[in-house]
Amino acid sequence: MAGSHSLLFICVSLFLCYTFSLQTLVIASSRRLSSKPGYQTFYIDEDLRNKMRSELLAESRVSSSFGVNSTNSWSVQVLHRDELSGSTNLKTESITENDKFAELLSQRLTRDSARVKAIEEMLEVAKAGANTADWEPVKKEESLSQEEISSPIVSGLSQGSGEYFTRIGVGSPPSDAYFVMDTGSDLSWTQCQPCASCYKQSDPLFNPAGSSTYKSISCSDSLCSQLLIRGCRANQCLYQVSYGDGSFTVGDFAVETLTFSGSQVERVALGCGHNNEGLFIGASGLLGLGAGQLSVPTQLRLPFSYCLADRFGTGSSPLIFGGGAIPRGSVFSPLLRNPRLGTFYYVGLEGISVGGTRLSISPAEFSLQSTGNGGVILDSGTSITRLVASAYATLRDSFNARATNLPTAGSFSLFDTCYALGGMQSVDVPTVDLHLTGGVTLQLPAANYLIPVDKLGTYCFGFAGTNSDFSIIGNMQQQGYRISFDRAAGRVGFAGNQC
Repeated sequence: MAGSHSLLFICVSLFLCYTFSLQTLVIASSRRLSSKPGYQTFYIDEDLRNKMRSELLAESRVSSSFGVNSTNSWSVQVLHRDELSGSTNLKTESITENDKFAELLSQRLTRDSARVKAIEEMLEVAKAGANTADWEPVKKEESLSQEEISSPIVSGLSQGSGEYFTRIGVGSPPSDAYFVMDTGSDLSWTQCQPCASCYKQSDPLFNPAGSSTYKSISCSDSLCSQLLIRGCRANQCLYQVSYGDGSFTVGDFAVETLTFSGSQVERVALGCGHNNEGLFIGASGLLGLGAGQLSVPTQLRLPFSYCLADRFGTGSSPLIFGGGAIPRGSVFSPLLRNPRLGTFYYVGLEGISVGGTRLSISPAEFSLQSTGNGGVILDSGTSITRLVASAYATLRDSFNARATNLPTAGSFSLFDTCYALGGMQSVDVPTVDLHLTGGVTLQLPAANYLIPVDKLGTYCFGFAGTNSDFSIIGNMQQQGYRISFDRAAGRVGFAGNQC
């Protein structure tokens, strides 16, 4: 009854009710509207200055001290992988600023394509009805060959495609290390001593023998049965995760204490990898934030949220768990679940607007089917939003039809629509809005869909088409929003300008 009275008080008139609904459902993030209806002003010089800063390849200044520490929430910083020294393959002593920027972008797009391909393969395996499987473990001192790890893909990540890192402590006393933050994976893991095969990471390898809280998981433990690919040796549960390019991690499955900004969380299940190849150069492993049973938020039974730092520049932003994860002012859309695969977070994309006009795209283009086909994945590890081919063509053509003031510049890599904006201080560009289930509209700032590909002012339309039957909202379009995942309530929240 009290809630009804509150609603009646808010809605004392039709006008007030209408205003209230607009404020709670339309989320904008630093969008600068133009005086021309259906357009926003994009300041090119300012954008290029921000993205071409010399600190682009600077050593990370991130520590694990940042955080919201309280009885029911904590946080750690999130930074883009290019902030982490050693995570790129550039020869910085002999490369120009422009070439440096172009090469970084090329690496990102290559990782991005590999990521999408791995997600495609993972979904195909799931739709084919693959079940958990046992495998015969090799000795720790033996290095696995690609043929020995040709099991079904169990993660969306492909080689090096983790775009955002965070720093947490493992064990007691905690050993701090960088982890890839991934909403497309469930199992967390770190490289461990003794190591038969390990890639290069920025921090020392974790030594489980030096931790007082490390405990192996037995083969009969219910946690072991949740692994998609598992093995057993001397009653020790072993895990295996293989990826679309033949990269892998194999090791002991255990529970351990994790430390987030000084706050300790006990008995978190994770992999202790003794055989690892090809993954996440710079980071020690992966922090699984997916929707499956073995992910960290599922194990902790807590909501979490992130706000992604500008992937073209420096800086970081918090990854928050617990009561402080969902900020005031958030608006919510239902989380959808693929009945064939529980890892990914799906949202309902009901439509797209360009210049304030809703495009004629059938909702069926984005719907998630009971067979596991279709749908729209909200993913932290994919950079560029992929739309099913027909929907992308409609979006691109509509944008071009309204962007007649922008001189064209051909294509670049996976981008088929680019513009020559060099020499311009500012330009009016058509607005782009994403309409989600529940009446939520994400009003994208121009920097979220106009991406510079060189230092000369060439920008490309930051969407791409896919021949797959599903779409992905990538992290480029997520920038500037605090996005919260609340599985218990079955919802995803969006809050603008709260990073």
